[in-house]
Amino acid sequence: MTQLITTISLAVFIVIMLSIGIISTKKAGTVEGFLLGGRSMGPWLSAFSYGTSYFSAVIFIGYAGMHGWNIGLGSMWIGVGNALLGCWLAWKVMAKRTRNMTRELNARTMPEFFSARYDSKGMKLFSAIIIFVFLIPYSASVYKGLGTMFSAIYEGADPAVCMFMVAALTGVYLVLGGYVATALNDLVQGLIMIIGLVAMIIILVNRPEVGGFSQIIPRLSAIDTQLVDLTGGNSASFLITNILLTSFGVWGLPQMVHKYYAVKDESSIKIATVISTLFALFIGAGAYFTGSLSRLFLPAAENGMPDVAGGFDGVMPSLLIQSLTSNVFSIIVLSVILLLLLSASMSTLSAIVLSSSSAVSVDLIGEIKPNIKDKHQMVIMRFLCILFISLSFIFATMNISFIVNLMSFSWGVVAGSFIGPFLWGIYSSKVTKAGAWAGLLSGTVVVGGAMIYFCSTVGFAEAKALAPQMGVAAMLVSIISVPLVSKIMK
Repeated sequence: MTQLITTISLAVFIVIMLSIGIISTKKAGTVEGFLLGGRSMGPWLSAFSYGTSYFSAVIFIGYAGMHGWNIGLGSMWIGVGNALLGCWLAWKVMAKRTRNMTRELNARTMPEFFSARYDSKGMKLFSAIIIFVFLIPYSASVYKGLGTMFSAIYEGADPAVCMFMVAALTGVYLVLGGYVATALNDLVQGLIMIIGLVAMIIILVNRPEVGGFSQIIPRLSAIDTQLVDLTGGNSASFLITNILLTSFGVWGLPQMVHKYYAVKDESSIKIATVISTLFALFIGAGAYFTGSLSRLFLPAAENGMPDVAGGFDGVMPSLLIQSLTSNVFSIIVLSVILLLLLSASMSTLSAIVLSSSSAVSVDLIGEIKPNIKDKHQMVIMRFLCILFISLSFIFATMNISFIVNLMSFSWGVVAGSFIGPFLWGIYSSKVTKAGAWAGLLSGTVVVGGAMIYFCSTVGFAEAKALAPQMGVAAMLVSIISVPLVSKIMK
């Protein structure tokens, strides 16, 4: 019964996604239409496109399972921080100026913005290479957890089957409809995420293991008082670091900033700010809340780790399979949650791939062949979308150690490289080319230097664990170095 209902749900979901891709084809006939939807996206499409790109399946399977288990209810502060700093403040500070300046400079990508804003082709090429090298491995991490959930529902099934379905479906609708198809699908996927999370919370809270909202704190306290410490307790510094990285990091990620380019008008920005913030608050805090409930359902091993297959990645799948297979209604909810995970992954993957493909087709090839025809550029961009999705699928399934290791540092390198020169670039006319270069090099220099130092002194495992701190440091150096070097070097 579980597999039948899930299969029907998947079939309906696939038909909807592909239909939207076909409908959007007419609006993706030019480079600007494919990348930005003609810069005519309304508030709801813009807000949901931003919010669904923010949260992939990693937050539900990886982070919610791990941080909810270890920290408890205090882990919800990560979701709150993402909503207030990564959504509300980001839209307030960046959206209007980004929209206006990218139109004035006729910039369709972040590398194009750097080139036009600082009159530097070298900066355009360097930033395009950073996007290509670090976003493709990062996209492979989007698949994390999907295979675990898929195998839990379809016992004995190869997790790669689910990953391939995500890759193929994302590739088809992205190649057909570009940004318009992505934005429309993001709206549908965002609604699925909301419905799935609401149903999941209601069912879990009313299970006898929890006993209702009033029993959550007493029962978690009986296991460990740390789990109900809303300050984070011993994990307070860890929470602050992760809030800073995951909230301010999106200010420098090209696939997130790209959403501001396409907003139709300034009135849409005001509405989108509210919608995206509420969406992020519910999805972010809700995911960590459900993760903290896992301590009431699953046994702990002697070392405190969850006693389930897959460790922390197995927490949420084990919790859901245990709680949502007792009757037809709960199985329907379980199928919706699987769609929730697929939606979160596909929206994030499509945003990353669109940024990566444009980095090569528009920024690299466009610089080498400046007179390339629009239709030829479109063919190259569509081909690159397929190529990059294929590469991310291969990296995810083959689990190549170099690529996996690169994923751990990719967020910090990209955000650390771009946040300073972009943020100062839209606010200050006094920023010089030298200052922008200083900020642009921060990500690779700070994260790369710290990684080399810690690898040589305490080993790679410890260096990998410090990746969030490296990312925060890189962003801080980037923001400080841009105006400082601009003052020194005119």
